[in-house]
Amino acid sequence: MIFALVALVVLALLATVHRYVWRRLVGDTTAPGSTLRKVGTVAAFVLPLLSVGAMTSGRIGAPFWLQQVLAWPGFLWLAALMYLTLALLVGEFVRPVLRRVLARRDAAAADRTTAVLSSEAVATTTSGTRPRTEELVPAGPAPSTTSADPVPETAQPAEPEPESSAPDPVAATAPAATAPAATAPATADAPATPLARPSRRLFVSRVVGGAAAAAGLATVGYGTANVLSGPTVKRVTVPLAKLPRAAHGFRIAVVSDIHIGPILGRAHTRRIVDTINSTSPDLVAVVGDLVDGSVADLGSAAEPLAGLRAPQGSFFVTGNHEYFSGAEQWVNHVRELGLIPLENARVEMGGFDLAGVNDIAGETEGQGPDFARALGDRDRSRAAVLLAHQPVVIHDAVEHGVDLQLSGHTHGGQLWPGNYLAELANPTVAGLERYGDTQLFVSRGAGAWGPPVRVGAPADITVVELASRQA
Repeated sequence: MIFALVALVVLALLATVHRYVWRRLVGDTTAPGSTLRKVGTVAAFVLPLLSVGAMTSGRIGAPFWLQQVLAWPGFLWLAALMYLTLALLVGEFVRPVLRRVLARRDAAAADRTTAVLSSEAVATTTSGTRPRTEELVPAGPAPSTTSADPVPETAQPAEPEPESSAPDPVAATAPAATAPAATAPATADAPATPLARPSRRLFVSRVVGGAAAAAGLATVGYGTANVLSGPTVKRVTVPLAKLPRAAHGFRIAVVSDIHIGPILGRAHTRRIVDTINSTSPDLVAVVGDLVDGSVADLGSAAEPLAGLRAPQGSFFVTGNHEYFSGAEQWVNHVRELGLIPLENARVEMGGFDLAGVNDIAGETEGQGPDFARALGDRDRSRAAVLLAHQPVVIHDAVEHGVDLQLSGHTHGGQLWPGNYLAELANPTVAGLERYGDTQLFVSRGAGAWGPPVRVGAPADITVVELASRQA
C-alpha cells in the first residue's frame, strides 16, 4: 500500500514537472499547430515513458537488450529534465526583468520616433504649403483671370484655399498620398515591420527558454563526460592510534558504487581495474553496489575484476543493489573472480583486523548486518577497519570499537543539488569525518546509478593510507 502511494506521488510529480517544462519550452515559444509544437508535444509524452521503462525494466525482468535500449535515453532524460527545470525556474526571475528592460527600450525608441516626426512637422510648417500646392497644378499655360470667355462649369477647377488660411501640415502631405506611383512602396512596406517582429512576451519566452535549454543540456553533457572518462584517484591519510609501527603506510584502494549495468559495462569495469592497479595498493576494498542486474546478464561485464592486483588481496561486501540483483549469486561470482567476500566476517591482517558486514538491505532476506558476528569476539587492543556499504551504520561501528569505517552508497550526491538531499539521509556524504573514537570515510563512488551523469560529485577511487601514531 505504501509503495503504491509513493509510486502515485512520484508519477504525479513527474507529470507536473513535464507539464511545466512543456509549457515553457514548447507552449510559450511555438505557434499552435506548428511542426515544432507537434514535435515538442510528442517528445513530452515519449520521453517520460522511456524514463519509466528504464527504471522498471530491470525490476520486472525485461530482456537485457531491451533494458539497454531504454537505459540511455530514459536515464539521460531524467538528468536533462532536472537541469532544464532548474534552469527554467531561474528563468522565472529573469522574465520580468527582461520584460521591463524591453519595455523601457521600446518606450525610448517611441520617444525618439515622436521627436523625429515632430521635427519634420515643424520643418514642413516653416517651409509653407505653397510650393507643394503648385506641384499639383497640371502642366500647361496658366488660366487667364481676365479672359472674357466663360469657362464651362464642368471644367471649373476646385476652389483654391484662401491665402490667409493657416498652413496645415497634414494637408501639406496629403497630395503625396494621392500619387500612386510615389506612395506604392511606402504603403507596401508599412505593415511589414510589426508583422515580422514577435511580441514582447514571445520574444522573452524564446530567449529564456533557449538559454535554459542550452544550460540544461550543456550541464548534462558535461556530467556524462565525467562518468565516461572514468574515476580519478584521490589519496587520504588516516592516522590510527592502535596501528603498530610495522603497518604504517599500509595502502587500501577503496572503490564503491561501480554500478555495472545496462549502460556501464565491461569497458567501465576495465577502466576501474586499470586505475586501481596503477596505484599499487596493498589491499583492495570493494564496498558494495557493484552491479545493477543479474549474473546472467552482467557476469561477463564483471570479469575484468579478476585482474585486480594487491599483495593482501581484494575484498568485497554487499550493497543494497546486490539485493536487487541476486546477492547470493553475485557473492559466489566475485569469489570465482578472485575477490574475498566478507559476509559479517573478519580477517586478521598484519597489524589490524579487517571486517565486513552485509548491507542493511539484506535484512529483508535475513542477511542483514551482524556486527556481533563480525566484531564481537575480537581483540580490541588491535586496530579495526570495517567495510560497510552504507554510512548510517557508523553508530554500530562506534559501539563495537571500530577505528575506521570505509563506506560508499551516497555517490557524493551524484547530481547537484542532490548532495543536500543525501545529507538528510546520511551522517557523511563524502570524505573523512570523526564520530567519537571512530573515523568514517565515505567514497563518492566510481560509477553512477540511473543517469550516467555526475555534476558536482566527480567519480573517484581513493587510496586510504593508514598511519601509525607510534611512527
